[in-house]
Amino acid sequence: MSVTVAPTATPPAVARPAHRDPQVLRWLGAYTSSMIGDSVYYVALSWAAVQAGSPAQAGLVMSASALPRALLMLGGGVLADRLGPRRVVVGSDTVRCAAVLAVAALLYATGPELWLLAVLALVFGAVDAVFIPAVGALPARITGKDQLARVQGLRGLAIRCASVVGAPLGGLGVAAGGAAAAFALAGVLIAVSVPLLVSVRVRDRVPDDGEDTEDSASRTAWGDLRDGLAYVRRHRVLGPLMLAIALGDLGFVGPLNVGLTLLADQRGWGASGMGWVLAGFGVGAGVASLLLAARGRVPHAGLVAGWAVLAGSVAIGALAHVPRLAAAVGVALLVGLLAGLSGALCGALLQTRSDPAYLGRVTAVASLVSLGFAPLSMPVTAAAVGAWGTGPVFVVSAAICGLGGVVVLCARDLRRAELPG
Repeated sequence: MSVTVAPTATPPAVARPAHRDPQVLRWLGAYTSSMIGDSVYYVALSWAAVQAGSPAQAGLVMSASALPRALLMLGGGVLADRLGPRRVVVGSDTVRCAAVLAVAALLYATGPELWLLAVLALVFGAVDAVFIPAVGALPARITGKDQLARVQGLRGLAIRCASVVGAPLGGLGVAAGGAAAAFALAGVLIAVSVPLLVSVRVRDRVPDDGEDTEDSASRTAWGDLRDGLAYVRRHRVLGPLMLAIALGDLGFVGPLNVGLTLLADQRGWGASGMGWVLAGFGVGAGVASLLLAARGRVPHAGLVAGWAVLAGSVAIGALAHVPRLAAAVGVALLVGLLAGLSGALCGALLQTRSDPAYLGRVTAVASLVSLGFAPLSMPVTAAAVGAWGTGPVFVVSAAICGLGGVVVLCARDLRRAELPG
């Protein structure tokens, strides 16, 4: 009599933690190298622009990237969803690398020219509009939802690393061989990211049950954009989350970038004192990213993000009323910790709550809010400080930022959102 042995079920593979996943680590290495290259590029651009023209002309060159970035960002999200984020990121990094290296070669041959720097800034801004949505949509294609919170924490650490390492590297490049050498260094750093990104394996796109692939293929890019905006507007988590991000950034960007400079001048802290305050903010944000990368799972992520925004807004308001530098550094550390935590949680919620088919467009909307609209608060903050002083302006900014936390806590689905891990 023969005995049939039932096959034993193969246990499901346990997903690797993000910090041990080769796919995530290659993406993280590419992202870090590219961000450091960006920091070196901005140092080189600012130095070359100052050498080539007046301060006003240098300011125009430095701001030239903002317009194409803001105008094309939503289109970049459509492109990321249509072509796939990895392909778009690889292509945009290749174009950025080629443009920076070409300008470095021309500077070696002819010296700094304002028109050349302006063209480079415009190209960089246009390519950024494609790169930013795609690089934000890529993690969801290389790891599971349960690791996306950790990926956001790792991404935050990469951004902190780029800000700490990039500017000194750019300064060394300028000191060693002028702006041309710094541009060449930036191009090499961006180039390092390309083979790393090519080696990353992405998951195949799986449409939703309700998505009609034939209709999707026949839609125009404009139709895809309208569809993406409608998706965000109707979504019970993403809609209020976008509003919260907009309010939080409007209340945060102005005080940190412009208000802090004016406050340091009024308090007599000087440039070094302002640097210490900014360092406190950076340390706090880095700690928040490290905590999220280590923990991953946040059972009440929406609730935590809402209260972190509210507490951070109180700390922003308090910053203008701290007389001593040491206390200001401590408050800035708290602001960085709370802002870094809420920002990372909001980014992770965007990743986990979005349908992958829409993630490029969702990321584009969030990036446009942060990089396109929030900087508009900087000249308004400067004018308001001149009219009313730092104290009232910081309090108003804190109130605007706090409204973002109120939106999170009042949106039931967003407040109850969790991050698996």
